[in-house]
Amino acid sequence: MNSSKKVLLINAHLTYPNWSEGTLNTSFINVAKEFFLSKGYEILETIVEKGYDADQEVEKHLEADIILLQTPINWFGAPWIYKKYVDEVFNSGLHSAKFLSGDGRTREDVTRQYGTGGNMQGKKFMVCSTWNAPAESFNDVNQKLFRGISTENYLLHITSNYRFCGVEVVPDYNCFDIFKDGDIAGDLRNYPVHLANVFGI
Repeated sequence: MNSSKKVLLINAHLTYPNWSEGTLNTSFINVAKEFFLSKGYEILETIVEKGYDADQEVEKHLEADIILLQTPINWFGAPWIYKKYVDEVFNSGLHSAKFLSGDGRTREDVTRQYGTGGNMQGKKFMVCSTWNAPAESFNDVNQKLFRGISTENYLLHITSNYRFCGVEVVPDYNCFDIFKDGDIAGDLRNYPVHLANVFGI
């Protein structure tokens, strides 16, 4: 039996020719891949844009100890292909009861909370995202758009799917201000340090 740990890297980039080719998100995927390989992990990989089988993605999730989503933030969310991926994969995981068994509540025990029916305990999930927004847009009540929220709160619509299924969500990593004054090279260089810290490896 193969006892090596596994990481699933999901690339949610959607190509727009001559505008957004995905090289930055691929660079982050490659840094993560190199990091996890150096730690003895087996790499499972999905490039959403290239297609997938929902049932096979469920099995990849079940195999993986760590699940990492790499995504650009396009119009304040992940590309639409990722929402489609989530709907299809998590519906498969619900139908098979491999991801979760109901929403956690029962008529017999009214203390059971919504969102506690997951079957994926022991796994960890992280988002790494690329933004046009500057870091200063967050955690500042004087900022007119995000009005003080953190990236953790902003990404709840992505991370909640995993928490709902029992997965531990670890702190996100972000590359900000990619078209103007961001430090892309520094963000790529510092990424392995973040991975080591949040996953304890």
